[in-house]
Amino acid sequence: MKILTVDDSRTMRRIISDICTSVGYDVMEAEHGDAALKVLQAHPGEIDLILMDWNMPGMNGLEVLQRIKATPEWKHIPVMMVTTEGEKSYIVRAVQAGAIHYVTKPFSQQKLANTILEAVGQGSYKPSEQNS
Repeated sequence: MKILTVDDSRTMRRIISDICTSVGYDVMEAEHGDAALKVLQAHPGEIDLILMDWNMPGMNGLEVLQRIKATPEWKHIPVMMVTTEGEKSYIVRAVQAGAIHYVTKPFSQQKLANTILEAVGQGSYKPSEQNS
């Protein structure tokens, strides 16, 4: 299973990628919305979940989410917002646009891992001794 993480912060992409890898998923990264759309075009049918930041240069995460959900080849891909924007109005807009989950930064490894597993229908994350 492959997850695409989209965030303009290299550090945040690395943190999210490490968490995704710890629960057994392959990860692809994009630094902004246009790059995310290019990854989706270059890897048709390979992405199983997208983790999207809201605040990015160019298209923001909501705009990218709307483009994904408007594209027949991609609209089935679950999108989870992972962002600092925690106001209710942002959450409502994202859910109305098709986001399946909304996680605010900062988050714990266990919180993000559990939400990812829930998004793909696979139980909950139990950290190993080394990750505790």
